[in-house]
Amino acid sequence: MVTAALPRTAREIRLAARPEGLPERAHFTVVEAPLPEPGPGQVLVRNRHFLVFPGLLTLIGGAVEGLPLPPLRAGDTVFGPAVGEVVAAPAGSPLRPGTLVSHLLGWREYALVDAAGCTPLDDALPDPVAYLAQGSAPYGALTRLAGVRPGDTVLVTGAAGAVGTLAGQTARLLGAGRVIGTTGSPEKAGRLVRELGYDAVLLRGAARPFAEQLAGAAPGGIDVLVDTVGGEQLSAALGAARQGARFALVGALSGQLAPAGGGGGAPVEVDSFRLVVKGVSVRGYLGTEHPGVEEEWTGRFGAWLRSGEIRFPHVRIPGIDRAPQALRELAQGRHFGAVVVELPQ
Repeated sequence: MVTAALPRTAREIRLAARPEGLPERAHFTVVEAPLPEPGPGQVLVRNRHFLVFPGLLTLIGGAVEGLPLPPLRAGDTVFGPAVGEVVAAPAGSPLRPGTLVSHLLGWREYALVDAAGCTPLDDALPDPVAYLAQGSAPYGALTRLAGVRPGDTVLVTGAAGAVGTLAGQTARLLGAGRVIGTTGSPEKAGRLVRELGYDAVLLRGAARPFAEQLAGAAPGGIDVLVDTVGGEQLSAALGAARQGARFALVGALSGQLAPAGGGGGAPVEVDSFRLVVKGVSVRGYLGTEHPGVEEEWTGRFGAWLRSGEIRFPHVRIPGIDRAPQALRELAQGRHFGAVVVELPQ
């Protein structure tokens, strides 16, 4: 069943060549591909929005050992979280034309998706694009690993990114008494304080050493770390840890954004003696180990959005042609919050 006349071809973004370092516009190509017809168990989706996210840098770099996603090779169509509308489905499909769904085949105007790989969207969130928010990982880290307690001092590294902009707000809503962030620009630092309620924001690469900045912002130490960066920021956080501090690692941008290395590693020097004497727990967060978190987060996120208790910072990039440049800009730290490509309907 088809809702309306469909084009014969549609555009998609393919990786033209694997880069040596961070990808540039020349490493991608826009291709007109024939529009496929859905077979048994499949649906055709017209994408409305798709997410540009740092994890693509790891997939493009090919260092995917331990990840649930395959590497991207030259000639492959890029993929990632997307929201779209079912436009064609075979008879008997559980998904009907007109249904809004989320899936993982973004970076194309139309996606042929296994019905089992689609999640029908309801009105839990006031705007469908909010289903692309990357808030479930920090929410899961804060509720399942770190266990935020009333009055805790929480440090969020990479606070101006898609994860960090939601992590700080969520920590506050869960009872944190003081929320500190890190970022790379004074402009973003100001926005984090003014718009998202951060109490203090530390600047990466500033003249004042990072550990010294952290000691000034949290003289009594930190109770919880939500880390999206690694590197010296993780080391400094350990130096500021209070007794029994809980560290939840949800990303490794120091490795993913490195000019070389493929995004598959983020080495950091850790004082293991301090880990022991301070009783610090350090755990990596994997969504696959906490299957109930996504639904729980969506329910709470929707309620917080409607009440005005939380914001979803994001930038919308119009047109599929601009997606490769948007990835480059994300790697350069030029955006605040999530980066979403918006397709004309």
